[in-house]
Amino acid sequence: MSNALVAARGLSKTYTNGAKQVRAVNGIDLEIGKGEALAIVGPSGAGKSTLMHLLGGLDMPTHGKVLFDNVDIYSLSDKNRAKVRNSRVGFVFQFYHLLPEFTALENVMLPGMIQGDASMLKERSAGLLKAVGLENRMAHRPGELSGGESQRVAIARALINEPAIILCDEPTGNLDSKTSQAIYELLIELKDKKGMTIVVVTHDEKLAAKMDRQIHMRDGKLV
Repeated sequence: MSNALVAARGLSKTYTNGAKQVRAVNGIDLEIGKGEALAIVGPSGAGKSTLMHLLGGLDMPTHGKVLFDNVDIYSLSDKNRAKVRNSRVGFVFQFYHLLPEFTALENVMLPGMIQGDASMLKERSAGLLKAVGLENRMAHRPGELSGGESQRVAIARALINEPAIILCDEPTGNLDSKTSQAIYELLIELKDKKGMTIVVVTHDEKLAAKMDRQIHMRDGKLV
């Protein structure tokens, strides 16, 4: 794929559990195109989340490499890999990971503040919350938001540093079907309007069908 943004080459991850070794990801080759919406589908324990963490630079592979714009991110120092991760990758998780003491607006601003970029940060954060339909909920704290609203805040937060790719790990796992549909439509809209690359890990094949492409995992391999 000539326009690949991220590519995995012979990617494997093995965990040791006592005397037992578990190969969560087993020799995967994968290319993800710029502007593509990809779903990684499979049952629990298939290795989907481990693969996503490896693609996003969150976990060191046992074997293989991950190329981001043709740069092997695991050949970089921890500091430089963190720079790539923080500036070019947005993460959305099943449990939101919002800080309860901060408002929705402040939660969205946090990644930008960590990078030390204060210019126009508040305005940009407010614009993102408006884009995900939360212009009237900016001053609310997570405890005052529904699950769907919290996930929209998490998506806005993932966008604050204008990443090239958003990695979503079961983003609708705690949501009802109607809210899940809305979240997936929002992700597709972001791809279409902003040209973002979206990768969604899910066990819901009906929702995964909304993506451009699906890959299926079982026992750490693509099937």
